[in-house]
Order: sequence, then C-alpha cells, then structure tokens
Amino acid sequence: MKTLIALAASLLAIGAAQAEPLKLRIHWATVPGHWAPMNAKVGAEVQPHYGKSYIVEPIFIAGSGPALQALAANELDLSGLSPQVISAGINEAKLDLKVIGQQLSTDVPGFAGSGFWVRKDEIKKVEDLKGKTVGVNARGSTIDAAARTMLAKHGMEDGKDYQVVELRFPAQLAALQSKRIDLAILLRPFDDEAAKDPSLNKLFTMGDAIGPTETVSWVGKADFIAKNRAVLVDFLEDNIRLRRWASGAGHDKAVKALAELVKKSPEEMQYAFTKGDNYYDPDAKVNAARMQKNIDDLVKIKLVNATVNTKAVVDNSLAEEAAKRVGPLTN
Repeated sequence: MKTLIALAASLLAIGAAQAEPLKLRIHWATVPGHWAPMNAKVGAEVQPHYGKSYIVEPIFIAGSGPALQALAANELDLSGLSPQVISAGINEAKLDLKVIGQQLSTDVPGFAGSGFWVRKDEIKKVEDLKGKTVGVNARGSTIDAAARTMLAKHGMEDGKDYQVVELRFPAQLAALQSKRIDLAILLRPFDDEAAKDPSLNKLFTMGDAIGPTETVSWVGKADFIAKNRAVLVDFLEDNIRLRRWASGAGHDKAVKALAELVKKSPEEMQYAFTKGDNYYDPDAKVNAARMQKNIDDLVKIKLVNATVNTKAVVDNSLAEEAAKRVGPLTN
C-alpha cells in the first residue's frame, strides 16, 4: 500500500511539474515598443494563455548589442534585436537564430517616427556635429545604426569625428539640456517634452537616416524555438490579442497600464498604440523584405560586415498560426 501511495504521489508531482507554465525570459529596453513589460502587466486579463502555458519575465537591457550577448549566454529566451545585431549574431557570433515576430517598426509611412534632437543655437546642420558628443541607448542598436549612418553620409566617422555616449532613453533629454551630449535620440513621449523647450530642435529622424526599419523583432535560438514552438504560438496569439486590444477597444485600459509602468500620467501616454506611435503589425509578422533592405543598406556603408538571407532567418509561421486562432482584424 505504501508503495502504491508513493507511486501515486510521484505521478501527481510529475503531472504538476509538467503543468507548470514555461517562464519566458524576454529582453526589453523601452515601453511602448518592447512588449514584455505589458505582457507581464496585463497578464491573463487579455492574454488567455498567460499563466497557463507560459509567463513572461521582463529583463531590462538597454540595447540590442548587450541583449545578443545575454541570449548567447542563455540568460534570455527571446531578445528584441535590431537588423544590425541579427546580422552580427549570425555572421560573427555564429548563432543559429530565428526571428519569430515583430515588436515594432519605425518611420513606417502613416505612423510616428523617432527623432534626433539638438540645441538649435549650437547645431544647425549635421556637419555641425563634428567634434561633438552623440547620445545612443546602446551600441549595436537601431538607434546607433541610424546615428552613425547619418553622420557617415556627411563624411564623419565614429571615434574620429565625434564621440558616442550610451544613455538610457529617459536620460537623453536631460543630458541634451544640460549639455552633456549634443545629439539626443528622443522617443515618444520625450519628444513632446522637447517640443516645449524653445532652445531645442529636431535635426533629423531615423527615417531620414535609414528609412522604414524593422527596428525590434523577437529573436531566439533555433533549438529553443523548435522545442517550445507550441508555447511560443500561444505567446504570439496572446500578444496579437494584446496589441489589437491596446489599439482598439482596450486603448484606455492599455494606456493606464502603460502609464503605471513608465510612471507618467495617462494623459501623457495617449499617443501610445495609435498612429501617433511606432508601427505594430496587428498580426505580429516580420516584414522580411524590409529587414533585408535594412541589413543590406548597413553593409553598403560598412556598419555591418555581411548580409544575411532574411527569408531563411525569419520564421513567420508561428505568428501566422497564432493569427489564424485570433481571426481577422475587425477594429
């Protein structure tokens, strides 16, 4: 009898262990944009699989370059990577990576873009940045690529003609105003604050530098993606529901949750998940052709050593399966 009881207890323990939701360690750098903090904040209210097949552990890392290192070291399950870093991960780090979903795209026509700002009395044109200090969130990020691309177009090289300083997004505006840096990347809503300062001016946008960009995509190691495909489809299904809810009927609730995350008022965050924000594909699908162009353009100006075949790297099949479960967009 004791043996049977012990066996039953063992089977129950195994069953309970198998039922534990998979913890997805996901990198984020800013919100809105990176979804992980919103995934965790909203939870099962909008995401029916949350807490059942998976949960999200948001892990803050300032940019794509450091996030790639964390992914390589198995400290992350999914990283939000830029085209530049996806190329580096495949060609330089020799990682077998798969891109399974879009987080955000920047400077897509019809949606807001991200701008680089200066003190207008000191910097009137890009050439005036020679000898100056440029703020980026992290080296290897899309922001870094855009800044270096624009300055390269005007004959300037990083480390020779200007200095790069890494600063978190919320610190960029204050650093510009206090003259610690001379060029700042101001995402929403920091650009709204900058527009109220008559001493500041937007010099150029990311779109001016590199055009529409697949700025941040969910990227994981191929073996992890294959092993956990079913759970990741659940995750993407939930995220599709979340992004459609946030841009539609749930906008006010989504803005309130976002405001709590960034410690701002809901009034300041009303732009989020609208056309005043970056572009979020309603089906979370990656635009492989756009990503290909992004990488090839960076190769041309020698910011990336080698291109990649994005058709082989991007796997939209998970997002497509997830979108079929959700159904067509109706709002």
